[in-house]
Amino acid sequence: MTRISPRYLLQFDEPAGYLDFARFGPPSHAVLDTTASLLEATTKAGPSTVDELMRQETRAKAAAARLCGSDTDHTVLLPHTSLGLFQAAFNSTGEVLVSAAEFPANTYPWARAEQAGRVHVRRLPSGYVTASRVAEALTPETTVVSVSAVDFRTGYRADLAALREAVGDRLLVVDAIQGFGVVEEPWEVADVLVAGGQKWLRAGWGTGFAVLSDRALERLEPILSGWTGARDPGLFDDEIHPADATAAGWSISNLSPVTSGAFAAALELVEEAGVAAIAGRIAERVGALEEVLLSLGASIVSATERRAGILAFTLPGHPAEQVGAALSAAGIAATVRPEHVRLSPHASTAVSAADALRSALDDLLRPRRFVVVPPAAAGAATHALLTSLIPAVDGLAAMLGPGNEVLLHDLSRLPDSIVAIAGDVTGRTVGGPMTDLLLGLVRRGTTQDLTNYQTHGPDGRPIRSSTLFLRDADGAAVGCLCVNSETSADGAAALARAETFPPDVDSLQRFLVDRAIGKAGIPVELMKKRHKAAVVRELDEAGFFLIKDAVDHLATHLDVTRYTIYNYLNEIRA
Repeated sequence: MTRISPRYLLQFDEPAGYLDFARFGPPSHAVLDTTASLLEATTKAGPSTVDELMRQETRAKAAAARLCGSDTDHTVLLPHTSLGLFQAAFNSTGEVLVSAAEFPANTYPWARAEQAGRVHVRRLPSGYVTASRVAEALTPETTVVSVSAVDFRTGYRADLAALREAVGDRLLVVDAIQGFGVVEEPWEVADVLVAGGQKWLRAGWGTGFAVLSDRALERLEPILSGWTGARDPGLFDDEIHPADATAAGWSISNLSPVTSGAFAAALELVEEAGVAAIAGRIAERVGALEEVLLSLGASIVSATERRAGILAFTLPGHPAEQVGAALSAAGIAATVRPEHVRLSPHASTAVSAADALRSALDDLLRPRRFVVVPPAAAGAATHALLTSLIPAVDGLAAMLGPGNEVLLHDLSRLPDSIVAIAGDVTGRTVGGPMTDLLLGLVRRGTTQDLTNYQTHGPDGRPIRSSTLFLRDADGAAVGCLCVNSETSADGAAALARAETFPPDVDSLQRFLVDRAIGKAGIPVELMKKRHKAAVVRELDEAGFFLIKDAVDHLATHLDVTRYTIYNYLNEIRA
C-alpha cells in the first residue's frame, strides 16, 4: 500500500461511496477553514484588510508555480479552465490542431476563435491523442496543438514528452484539469498549461491557473487582457496601457481573494502529501475497483495502459442508466453517460468503496441470474421461490373469490414484470407492467411490504391492496406477490395511496411523463432548463429510467436530445 501523510487524509470526509472526482472533488477542511477565515476578515474590514486579502493571489500563484516547476512571472490565476483555453485560443493565430473528442471546454474556445477570424481549426479524428497521430496530422501551417493531459472519457494519459517532441517548435496547449496534482507529468513541456481546481485539486469552484512558457509569452498576443493585466495597473492616467510582458498580461480583473486563498490551501496540501504518493494511492483504488468489476463480468472501456484516475465500464445486458441507478440507490456517486459508467476515486477514497461497489452491482445482477417465465413456458430454469408460487396464484385467487386479484411480479423483468395473474380487478395480463407506485419503490430501493392500503382501480373503483416482496436466500428482493380486492367507497383501510394500473409499458410511460410534466406546471414549449430538469428529477425518482428506451421517449416529449437527458441525470444524481 502506498504510504501517504495521515494529515492529508484527515483533511477529507466525503462518503466512502463518492467515486466522482473527475466531475467534482469535495474540498478539504483546510479549504473550508481558509474560506471561512477570509470571509470573516471581510466582515471586519479595516485600513489594511483589502491589501492583506489580495496577498492570497500571490500565495496561490506561488504554490501553482512550484508544482509546475515554474515561477510566478509565468503563472496567472484564473476562475476556471475555460477562460484559460479561451485566452489561448483568442491570443493565437494560424492553424490549430485539436482532437474532435476533447471535452467541450477544449473545443469551443478554438471554434469561437475561428469564427472571430483569429485561427483556422483542424480536427484530429476521435481516438487517443498520441504523438504518432499528431505528427501525421501536422501541416506546415500548424502553429498550435491543443490536447488534454487526461481524456475525460477514457482516462487515457497523454504522453506529453512525446507530444512535445512531435510538435517541435509549435505551441503546445495542455488542458490539465483531469490530471494536475494527481499524476506525475512533465508539465514544463507545455507552452500553455491550464487547470481548474474544482476537481482533483479539491479547491472548490472559481479556482484555476495557467502557466505560460517563454515561447508562449513571445508568440501569443494577449487580446483578452484587462486593466489588471496591463503594465502599471495602479496608474490611472486615462490611458490604455499595453499588456504586461509576463503571464499577468492574461489577467482580466481581480479574482476573489477568498477563492484565491482557498486555492492556495488546496495546492499546499498537494505539495505536502506529494503528487507521487497521491498518484500511487489513486492507482491502488482504481485497481481494486477494476478487480471487482472484472469479477462481475463488466467490460473496462477506459484506458488500461497510461491511465490516470478514471475507470469507465459497461455491464453486459444492463444499460448504463440502469447501472447508474443501482449505484445511486446504494449511495455510490458516479458519472453516467449514454455509453458507459465512469468511476473516479481519489487518494482519500476508503478501501471499503470496492466492497460497496460489489454489493451494489450484486444487487443489480442477482435477480438477473434467474428468469421467471409465464406458466406457458414451464420447464425453463427459474428462481425456485417464484417458480413455486406461479401455480399458487390461481389457487389463491380462487380461495379469495370474485372481486379479488392475485398477481406475481418478477423484478428481473422490469418494467413488464407480471409473470402470473388471476382475477380481473385491474384488467391486466401476463407480460404487463408493474404500477407506478411499485416502480418508484423499486427505484428507491424501498422494498418493504405494503399491506392493506386503499387505492383505486383503472375504472375508479376503490380497491384494497397488499404488496409483499419475495426475497432470495441472501435477502435480495426478486419478486412481489400482490393482492387487489374490490371494496366499498367507505371501506376501512390503513392508508390511502395513489396508484395507477397501466395495461402495458407504453401506457405506463405516458402516464409517468404526463404526471411529471403536470407537476412542473408549465407547458413543454415554455419550459426553461430548470423546468425540464425538474421533470427528469421527478421521473428518476419514479423509476421511469428503469424502462427500456425511456431516455429516448422522454427526449422526444421534452424536445431535447437524449444527451441532454443524460446531462440532467448526471447533475441530479451528483
